Amino acid sequence: MQNKNILVTGGCGFIGSHLVEMLVKNGNKVTCFDRYNPNNHWGWLENSDVKDDIEVILGDIRDFDSVHNAIKGAELVFHLAALIGIPYSYVSPLAYIRTNIEGTYNVLESARLQNTDQVITTSTSETYGTAQYVPIDEGHPLIGQSPYSATKISADQIAYSYFRSFDLPVKIARPFNTYGPRQSSRAIIPTIITQIIEGKGEIRIGNTSPTRDLTYVLDTCGAIIEIAKQSEFMGDVVNIGTNSEISIKELITKIESISGKKVKIVEDKERIRPEKSEVERLVSNNEKIISKTNWKPKISLEKGLIKTFQWFEKI
Repeated sequence: MQNKNILVTGGCGFIGSHLVEMLVKNGNKVTCFDRYNPNNHWGWLENSDVKDDIEVILGDIRDFDSVHNAIKGAELVFHLAALIGIPYSYVSPLAYIRTNIEGTYNVLESARLQNTDQVITTSTSETYGTAQYVPIDEGHPLIGQSPYSATKISADQIAYSYFRSFDLPVKIARPFNTYGPRQSSRAIIPTIITQIIEGKGEIRIGNTSPTRDLTYVLDTCGAIIEIAKQSEFMGDVVNIGTNSEISIKELITKIESISGKKVKIVEDKERIRPEKSEVERLVSNNEKIISKTNWKPKISLEKGLIKTFQWFEKI
């Protein structure tokens, strides 16, 4: 994928910033659309080595006019802008409805009106809820076990509807749990790492029994690009994952080993999801993307955790 005019919504964030850098280094002209802030700060792209090669537009994904203007001239849109923190979705479900559902509508409708060549929207494995069978393929039922996941299901369905109703060229990338440098400290791996680095000898954490399928951020970005390149995925959803799982408890043990420190696990009730909302098991069936593209995960969990730990040590 080269010489494209590309817009990345949420491009200053965790996954988005890595994706922007990858696209620029592949020879594309990239514009980022991210949330307005009074300091005109470019998030994780502020100190990026591609900063001089990109344009950043700050606005609000919830505002149709600003989204519509940002998409002008884009051949391809990667839509990553979203509210993603699950705990806050229990506090303010409406904020997630406005950002994740209305924001996705704004992108799709703007792209339709401007005849954009292709839109890639970004989903989440949380849309599946607790696995009813494993590995989870793209045909698995969708269960909204949190307000966050419910809004992402809704956004996915709107994307499907635009493909079926208006022939909008749209694809849905559905990553399982992505981790790596720049991830929010609220996420599980940074939560573990930062508490170990603080040296208090204990980790305050929620439920340690759920399992997750973890993909290093650069592998996730590579998969999103491969999905964009594959015409067979038009109007379809594609899992991004490693077809493996690890429990939170086992994850803590691995990170302990990397750090060389032993810690005590302390249950923090504030970090535990409501019982019926907890997603107990997620493991991907990645056969579709493996069989239809040149993508496969390159970074092992061990190597990815080391890279992530080293990055958090430096900041």
